[in-house]
Amino acid sequence: MQRLSFLIDAGGPVILVLILLSILSLTIALVKLWQFVRLRVGDVQFVNPSINLWIRGRHDEAIAMVDGHPSPVARVIECAMNSHGRSPEARSAEVARVASEELEGLRAFLRPLEVVAYLSPLLGLLGTVIGMIRAFRELEQAGARIDPSLLSGGIWEALLTTAAGLIVAIPAVIILQWFDRRIERVSHRMRDAATRLLYAPDA
Repeated sequence: MQRLSFLIDAGGPVILVLILLSILSLTIALVKLWQFVRLRVGDVQFVNPSINLWIRGRHDEAIAMVDGHPSPVARVIECAMNSHGRSPEARSAEVARVASEELEGLRAFLRPLEVVAYLSPLLGLLGTVIGMIRAFRELEQAGARIDPSLLSGGIWEALLTTAAGLIVAIPAVIILQWFDRRIERVSHRMRDAATRLLYAPDA
């Protein structure tokens, strides 16, 4: 607690803002991770078996395999199967709508995480500039009684905010890229499954 108080005193309001942004970033990461686990995003074992059952004409078994599965890919497959019999245009439009809705749900709250990733280094730089200005003003006010430690101490405190900004931004960027990559894989699996079903021989 004393270290936190020292950081806030040394870095000023910028450090406090960066601490709040780090808490926000961690909260979003945990919420998204729980969402991905709950939706079983990495589970694709049902994809090929369900599509193969559908192609072989065992429609009820194919639908039963994906019915109730929380995966966004399962929702798209189920939509493609349940829309069987409609016009190709209407069927494609409905599958695209469901896929877009599912992907939008996966991307929820990633925008604030992106803002944290890009804003944190800028805030750190702003804190450094403000700290440098304050250090040189104190040096100017010292006049002929210049103490080198006064300048070095002010610069050290100023650079603290840059380091803090990078400490907050780097994990946020890594987490954001990881979630983006997972969503890209889900999107690819959706397109692949939808294409195989929409253009299946009995479709």
